[in-house]
Amino acid sequence: MAGHSIPHFQNSAGHATINIGVKEFMCVGANPPFDHPHVFLDLGDDNEKVCPYCSTLYRYDASLAADTTVPEGCAYVDEAA
Repeated sequence: MAGHSIPHFQNSAGHATINIGVKEFMCVGANPPFDHPHVFLDLGDDNEKVCPYCSTLYRYDASLAADTTVPEGCAYVDEAA
């Protein structure tokens, strides 16, 4: 994804599964200061992957936009940027 922004997702609400519309992304865990190391995850040919830090199951849904999640509110926006 050279030249593109990598979406970041968070799971402050503790959802077991988050549906996303991208296959390459960063998981930050919960919102800071309760985040974990921001880890890059690539689904490759798979449609789901578990974050090794927070155990959130991310599931790819091609019908979703890159910044949309189900449940809502899991896209992370860096307020400092």
